[in-house]
Amino acid sequence: MTGVVAAQPAAAADPAGYQNIRINEVTSSNSDTVELYNTGSSAVSISGWKVSDDSFSPQSFSPSAGTVPAHGFVTFDSPKGLGDSDKLVLYTSGGTVVDRVDWATGKAKPAMARCGGDGTGAWVTTTAATTFGAANAPGCPASLPAASQVRINEVTSDGADTVELYNGGSSAVSIGSWKYVDNDTSHSPASVSSSSPSTTSIPAGGYATFASALGLGDNDSVFLIDSNGTTVDSVTWAAGGARPSDERCANGSGTFRTSASATLGGANSCSGSGGGGGGTGGGQLLGGGGSLTGGCSPEAPTGTASTPAGTSAWPGGLDVTIADNVCAFTTSTGPEGRDVSGLAFDPANPSVLWAAKNKNWLFKLVKSNGKWVPDASWSATGKQIRFLGGSGEPDSEGLTVGANGHLYVTSERDNTKNTVPKDTIMEFDPAATGSTLTPVHQWDMTSQFPQLDTGSKDDANLGFEGVAYVPDSWLTANGWTDPLTGAAYNPANYPLHGSGLFFAGLEWDGTLHAYGLNSDGTFTTFGTISTGKASVVDVTFDAGTQRIVATCDNACGETHTFLKVGAAGAIVPDVTYTNPAVMPVDNLEGFALAPTSTCVNGSREAVWSDDGIYGFGSGSSSYGHALYSGTFPC
Repeated sequence: MTGVVAAQPAAAADPAGYQNIRINEVTSSNSDTVELYNTGSSAVSISGWKVSDDSFSPQSFSPSAGTVPAHGFVTFDSPKGLGDSDKLVLYTSGGTVVDRVDWATGKAKPAMARCGGDGTGAWVTTTAATTFGAANAPGCPASLPAASQVRINEVTSDGADTVELYNGGSSAVSIGSWKYVDNDTSHSPASVSSSSPSTTSIPAGGYATFASALGLGDNDSVFLIDSNGTTVDSVTWAAGGARPSDERCANGSGTFRTSASATLGGANSCSGSGGGGGGTGGGQLLGGGGSLTGGCSPEAPTGTASTPAGTSAWPGGLDVTIADNVCAFTTSTGPEGRDVSGLAFDPANPSVLWAAKNKNWLFKLVKSNGKWVPDASWSATGKQIRFLGGSGEPDSEGLTVGANGHLYVTSERDNTKNTVPKDTIMEFDPAATGSTLTPVHQWDMTSQFPQLDTGSKDDANLGFEGVAYVPDSWLTANGWTDPLTGAAYNPANYPLHGSGLFFAGLEWDGTLHAYGLNSDGTFTTFGTISTGKASVVDVTFDAGTQRIVATCDNACGETHTFLKVGAAGAIVPDVTYTNPAVMPVDNLEGFALAPTSTCVNGSREAVWSDDGIYGFGSGSSSYGHALYSGTFPC
């Protein structure tokens, strides 16, 4: 490459996946502690690695562990003091630069941390105590500063050596005095505005591209530095990465992956190889693609809010795949293909996944070539459901499988009268013949929620979003206190309810409502449970973790709250997890965990449904798809 100063080739000692190790948090107060995070799916040895700053040459350090586990943390104290207006550079044992962070006066006090995703988020001064050895989210500010919304979004090293920036914020950001540098420590940072083409500002939701004046090669990096001298973002790639492109997936967020083609100045395609030497690896969104069919019409997400403080990172694998065919859920009452909501694995046959579509349809799904597709032996196009008596169009949102193998489905309203709430739980026998199913039993709880009956279709649409069957055996074994008696729950007191209770989630306020569904059509109400979140869009009982799981979509930053029976006998939140960072931030209204009987190598499947089939938007490989598949620990 004429006129290009290539980065120093990696020494043979550099371990595979070294580019996945990222400086994740650093403080220049007292201990001068540094935290490393592994964004990859395999452990990486850091034996013999070194660090330097503005004044000292590379020095060895003593980490808390010699290997950084996949999606894990390692901490160490800097061998030399760190101060204001300083920097930290991380090297492999062979001398290859892995990562770098610069900070201005006061920016690393109490700490500088990656916010918006460990290992991938933007550098921000924390607003609370340090979080060394754990996810950064509790120490991050509630919202990122405007400058931190600018991310390195795509890099090429094919001769043009171009860098693309993306502004994911709601206001323009001036970058006229920003600089960038590669991983050659002899290079001084170059000005963004003096590069070609000259770039001084990025509009909200817009892009800026420029050719690197420093040259980019294999085993290289780009570090973006603001006008104060503080690192905003960075990317590092090993041999084989960035040529023709490394891009963030999802666009503007998530980790980098190698792409088959560049999309400079526009949204990333995220449709390339996803392989090999790409930068800061780990999460990948793969598969799918294909053109929209018929009247299939995706819908952009609404109501997005930030992730609540104290939320933990997704504990499973960060790789996620598209798990259905494009526009797979078009029906006669929903030709736009949207509104896939509740999901539930069949505990008696975990190769079956049940799905509810809002406009009164149920689907029995089975795996074919790695995707969930309708079981043609049940119905290739789903089965329509009605209210008791065969009338109406239930706004079917959540579903669960009871001990009798029947499907229990929640509805918020009758779609033929969508301004009037109709919060019901309906029981269907999946073995019933015909293309239309009517309930075996139906329980109507509408009168318990007068706040939803305002004449507004929006309020009527904030009722029962999910439901989970919870066995009596779990409630009694864990010492649940019956709210009706104040004593230990005794199922024998309720002879008509079967062998478990049903917990319905209310979208209106994020509460769960416990019911005994009696065989005579009556029901017993066991009170209200707070999930601690603003909304609930799906509920499941997971026998593997022995927890009730309440899911909230982008209204809560895409979270899953696991609830347990506490010491006082009440059901209370235990821990809340985010989705994998690579997931789209959409109205993801369904969530299901496969039974532990399906575990392979310590993991089992997790499945999400996108109510709007929007994915990452028009032109992305996920546009028009409803289902995503990942992994969760056994």
